[in-house]
Amino acid sequence: MPTLGQDALEAALDDWAAHIAATCPTGEGKLALIGVISHGDNLAQRLIRRLAAKGIQARYGALDISLYRDDFDMKQSKPALRSSYLPFSTDGLHLVLVDDVVQTGRTVRAALNAIFEYGRPDVVQLHCLVDRGGRQLPICPDYTALRLDAPANARISVRLQETDGRDEILYT
Repeated sequence: MPTLGQDALEAALDDWAAHIAATCPTGEGKLALIGVISHGDNLAQRLIRRLAAKGIQARYGALDISLYRDDFDMKQSKPALRSSYLPFSTDGLHLVLVDDVVQTGRTVRAALNAIFEYGRPDVVQLHCLVDRGGRQLPICPDYTALRLDAPANARISVRLQETDGRDEILYT
C-alpha cells in the first residue's frame, strides 16, 4: 500500500527545495547536493532543478558507497559497483548529502567516508526523504521530508520515475 504517491512526493520535494533555499548558503558556488546512489542521486537532481527554478545554482554529485560499507565483506553477493560522480573538490563547500531512506545510519557513515576522499567541506548536512528510525549509529538527518516509525522487519521501498517508472513510497 503506498504511503506517499506522486503528487505528495512532488509536494514534499517542493518543500524540501524551499528549505534548502532558506537555510543553506546559495551564493558564490558554495552549495553542492550529493546524492547517494541509487535513489539519493535522483532526488538530488530533482532538488537541483527546483533550486535552479528559484535562481539558485548548486553543484551536483553522486556517490557509490559500496566499497565504503562496513558490511562489504560480510555480504554473500558482492554489490554491483557504479561510478561515483564528483567532478569537483569538496573543499570549503556546504554539502547536502541526499538519501532516500535513513535507518541504521551505516549508509550515511559510509557516504561521509567517501565524501572526505574528495576534500574537506565546511559543512555536511544530511537530508533524506524518509527517516524510518532504528539507528545503530548516532546519526540524525538535518532535514526529513517524511518520518515513519517502522518496526525493524517492515520494508520501506522508494520508487522513483527515473529508475522504477513511477513515484511512490511503499510501506509493508
